[in-house]
Amino acid sequence: MTLTVDVTSDVICPWCYVGKRRLEKAVAALAGRGDVRVRWHPFELNPRMPKEGMNRREYRTAKFGSWARSLALDSQVAAVGRTEGILFAFDKIERTPNTFDAHRLIWLADQEGVQDAVVEALFRAYFTEGRDISHPPTLLEVVAGAGLDRGRAEAMLKDDDGIEAIRKAEEHARSSGVQGVPYFLVNNKFALPGAQDASAFLAAFDRTGAKSPTADEGSVCKIGEGGMPSC
Repeated sequence: MTLTVDVTSDVICPWCYVGKRRLEKAVAALAGRGDVRVRWHPFELNPRMPKEGMNRREYRTAKFGSWARSLALDSQVAAVGRTEGILFAFDKIERTPNTFDAHRLIWLADQEGVQDAVVEALFRAYFTEGRDISHPPTLLEVVAGAGLDRGRAEAMLKDDDGIEAIRKAEEHARSSGVQGVPYFLVNNKFALPGAQDASAFLAAFDRTGAKSPTADEGSVCKIGEGGMPSC
């Protein structure tokens, strides 16, 4: 059995990180019954974010009405993350980044065969190390450490490579009805929106023609009014 899982996500979506871990559990549970190829596709939760990003406390306070509310939501996500082996360190994050260049480098990483490693490194850098992945030197250090050729990555950021590809991919996602992330598509047939449990992925692997389950709204990051995401 050969399976392809297309994942639409953003590297600043905590539920995307949780969904990645749950997908990995499902893939591991196949235990040699088949091969699974995972491909990552872009979805900017903050398409209007300034290129340099912005102060996270200011951003989250504006979104949720108070910093206390933001901290409460972070605590809820962190509790879920611990069950999946993810140590979210929201207290370390000072800035909410613009992720467009990160998506360009994920696109490049696919060409070099290190896409999943780069995605993992970006999630870890942002969520557990609190690094500013919209800062070019930091971004290059993170992706190079995951195996992406630093010279090619640096050249891309100085040029226009990947810009059109990312914009087309995002437009395709939205025209296909993707309104929040993570969004998983198995063999281009079975859609799973949200950070589904590993059992849901296994069911999708076995029944690619079946109707997809309904996602828990708490496990999805969406773009809200004014381009502000729900997490």
